[in-house]
Amino acid sequence: MDSLKEIIYTLPSPPPRTRTKPLTLICVGPPRSVTESLSVALTQLSLKTYHGWDLVFEEDAGHIQSWANLAQRKFSNQGVPDGDVRISRAEFDAILGDVDAVIDLPASIFAAELIAAYPEAKVIINTRRDLDAWRTSVLKTIVGAIEDKWSIWLLSIFSTELYWTWEATMHYGIPGLFRSTSIRKGVVDNGKWIYREHCNMVRGLVSDKERLLEWSVEDGWVPLCKFLNKTPPTSAFPKTNDPASFAQGVDRIMKPRVNKALRNLVISTSLLLVFVASIFKYSK
Repeated sequence: MDSLKEIIYTLPSPPPRTRTKPLTLICVGPPRSVTESLSVALTQLSLKTYHGWDLVFEEDAGHIQSWANLAQRKFSNQGVPDGDVRISRAEFDAILGDVDAVIDLPASIFAAELIAAYPEAKVIINTRRDLDAWRTSVLKTIVGAIEDKWSIWLLSIFSTELYWTWEATMHYGIPGLFRSTSIRKGVVDNGKWIYREHCNMVRGLVSDKERLLEWSVEDGWVPLCKFLNKTPPTSAFPKTNDPASFAQGVDRIMKPRVNKALRNLVISTSLLLVFVASIFKYSK
């Protein structure tokens, strides 16, 4: 199956991005842990961030393929039968480039690997205090708006960009984070204990506690800015990415890729019909 995937979907490797300044911050909270609001806040503090939206909106799908390959390597034991997966700083830099902070999907899925690759970076455990509300949010957005839509999976067969986005996030990345074969099952069966153990793992990995901040959106600007040595803005802390905004984001991702997938579907169907008609004609 992997060989067939390589033949059909593999893209040329994009030029590796270059890092000219250190990665200063890793925000490891699981998806739907106010990650976009925190990302907007960090941008206001003049930090260039790489969020899950940046992953799925990559202009060069080769970078999405790179994330998918890393997630497959981590969660499918591909070539690492003992589970001792290592991802180097150079591998991360080639995708992340010159960002100051990484947050949301990439940071939570690869939390341990990023902390090991960038031991000098500060780490924020951004959490939701109410895990029931967090669980409901994941099921309403990531599961309800994407995973449960079989049409998105079907169209991903006919779009390289959609295919690698699905592989990176819905096939390997988020299910792997929640120790399951699907996000719904992982979040319903394992979500709360994995959330807690994910945070405990990060606490154990960061030995220098001055590099670690545990933060929830209710804490606002002050502890965040103190941790980052920034002046707190006078504006209210950003509040973004409610379920309606999330659905709009999904639509922005899907529209151009669905159009391309539908075009490819029509072409594939037409070629198949011509092939079948030829066989029928010459078999008489």
